Amino acid sequence: MKGRVKVTVIGAGNVGASCAQRLAEKGYADVVLLDIIEGLPQGKALDIKESGPILGFDSKITGTNSYEATANSDVVIVTSGVARKPGMSRDDLLITNQKIVAEVTRNVVKHSPETIIIVATNPVDAMVYLALHESKFPRNRVLGLSGVLDGGRFATFIAEELQASAGDVSPCVIGEHGKSMVVIPRLTTVKGIPLTKLLPADKIARLADRTVNGGAEIVALLKTGSAFYAPSAALVEMAEAVILDKKRLMLCAARMDGEYGIKDTVIGVPVKLGKDGIEQVVELELTSEEKTALMNSAKAVQELIGVMKLTS
Repeated sequence: MKGRVKVTVIGAGNVGASCAQRLAEKGYADVVLLDIIEGLPQGKALDIKESGPILGFDSKITGTNSYEATANSDVVIVTSGVARKPGMSRDDLLITNQKIVAEVTRNVVKHSPETIIIVATNPVDAMVYLALHESKFPRNRVLGLSGVLDGGRFATFIAEELQASAGDVSPCVIGEHGKSMVVIPRLTTVKGIPLTKLLPADKIARLADRTVNGGAEIVALLKTGSAFYAPSAALVEMAEAVILDKKRLMLCAARMDGEYGIKDTVIGVPVKLGKDGIEQVVELELTSEEKTALMNSAKAVQELIGVMKLTS
């Protein structure tokens, strides 16, 4: 990437605004925050900008209602859509968010045809598939938030249980970002030690179940919205791996082209993220039980994709 890096965040709600703030504070990118509500992205962008002299960053941050201002973005983070309310699953948002993400993707491609798109809108696996369909981009340039967030939740619960540093936990959570996500304790480690050596099976099962329901737990507590601090942190880590060409191995939603025996669907797997987006899909050696769980997870996403009735 040449010159100053430009990152656009679509959606100035809690997730989007938190992303814009975190990115601006990093100092290596200029940020455009876009929303359809007049005044909302402008007001939040100005508020973030005014924190620059206090925190010592000089990032340019622009709030806008126009896609023209997003032109030639290096990375676009899509957070727009309807958030969950108590009692709702991510899947309940499918049709509403399908219309929003399809329109957003078409506008992004029109103004930034070379960009890399990171999707956060739920149900995220289906929305990544939709963004690929609408953009006609190669799979390396469209990915979604899943395992970085789910893994962060799992690592938090493990660290609390063990009274250990969360930074020492390396979690493994793959599959759908939803009820059929696959938590793999034997590949989750604490400073190289498998979790299965550190905790009994019943405690691991309880932590895994809390991870699967981690988003719903926060929705139930907030009552008027969904999580945004951890999701925005995860999105910025993913964007940073691309922007700074870090070649980081991260758990992200990606389209499968035969890996794990899965084709034409999107699920969370380990990928290497660099300047070209997804530079490699890493295939873990799974047990037969884990493979079955991952296949079931892929089928759950395929059902959602089918509901969208996409035509070529």
